Amino acid sequence: MRICFIGDSFVNGTGDPECLGWSGRICIAAKKSGCDLTYYNLGIRGNTTQHIIERWQAESKSRLPAEHDGKIVFSFGTNDTTIEAGKRRIELDDSLNNTRQILSLAQQKYPVIMVSPPPIADVRQNLRTQELLTQIELVCQDLKVPYLDVFTPLQASQVWMTEIATGDGAHPSAAGYSELANLVQNWSVWSDWIFSK
Repeated sequence: MRICFIGDSFVNGTGDPECLGWSGRICIAAKKSGCDLTYYNLGIRGNTTQHIIERWQAESKSRLPAEHDGKIVFSFGTNDTTIEAGKRRIELDDSLNNTRQILSLAQQKYPVIMVSPPPIADVRQNLRTQELLTQIELVCQDLKVPYLDVFTPLQASQVWMTEIATGDGAHPSAAGYSELANLVQNWSVWSDWIFSK
């Protein structure tokens, strides 16, 4: 099995001194449980849905050849809601259109799941991100793409919120990424997905 994790700095694991992030941690756990997999971390700092729509197909095609069991995990959204020059980097409708296009095309070729982005220390941006995620979840439901909300539980996590507050305001350290990884690892969809034949 080969899995591409495609998204932004949270997928990349920015801020983690162990250089694993959440995607590395869940893949280590999967391998320890007997899953034979190769994982590709394709998280890029600052990426919006527009960046991802422009790159995901070429990057996944070269890593997921037809003769292998290829799968994709997407996680993005926070950078779309960042304010630059007085406006959102990506307007809400454009974010949703981009998301629908990414997921609908991807699921034609690969099994796909979606993990929400986590909260950051900026309360106003979190409100914008929550608004976006509510709509992204509906897109996932419509397309029948499994969706995991990590935003809500992490917003209530003292470990996550403390680490981002004492860090750069967005990215946690190792303990925070472990919290996020545990949410994904304990998601029944993930375990069923990686051990499906």
